[in-house]
Amino acid sequence: MKAMILAAGRGERLRPLTDTTPKPLLRVGGHSLIEYHLKALKEAGITDIVVNLAWLGDQIESTLGDGSRYGVRIAYSYETGQALETGGGIYKALPLLTDNGNTPFIVTNADTWTDFPYHNLSGQLSGLAHLVMVDNPPQHPDGDFVFENGFLKEAGDERLTFSGIGVYSPALFSGISETIFPLAPLLREAMNKQLVTAEHYQGSWFDIGTAERLQMLDASLKGNGHG
Repeated sequence: MKAMILAAGRGERLRPLTDTTPKPLLRVGGHSLIEYHLKALKEAGITDIVVNLAWLGDQIESTLGDGSRYGVRIAYSYETGQALETGGGIYKALPLLTDNGNTPFIVTNADTWTDFPYHNLSGQLSGLAHLVMVDNPPQHPDGDFVFENGFLKEAGDERLTFSGIGVYSPALFSGISETIFPLAPLLREAMNKQLVTAEHYQGSWFDIGTAERLQMLDASLKGNGHG
């Protein structure tokens, strides 16, 4: 199974830090955010990784190279012009992720930090997607989707937050004609057909959306001996 790390975002809320450094290369605990994902994927035996690039993407490519020093193989999906959004970014990278086949693949966000064990994810889907959900963080108290009996749905009271980690079937993107689109509408459509399974991960997960949260995570990791 291959994996994709979403690394093309501008990081508006982290300005001015992201005016000169792409968000995936911001450092916490002595390492860049994206390096933690590379290490975790490698530990799970996932060594073919696609990274999409846009804002300051040349810095990411020059830092990571072909991935060999991390024990992985990195292919890059270059996005130019208007931002493709999450759905469009994955769709553009499909030829690199699937080799034009139907094998599911992992996608994760570069701007998070987690100790989630990627080896828990199965390449066998019973539907079109499998998402990793986490407890709602203080900055997102209302959550995203309802997790019930192993499936996700839109409506309900006990909502959880989507971690950004998921396994997707290429079939989720079948019939797409546009190139710029968000992922959420595709997921909601699949949820309504009971084609999105999930799991609730209760380990460490941080969304690095602001400079304050970046600093808090950096201090926490250094306090735990990561720095």
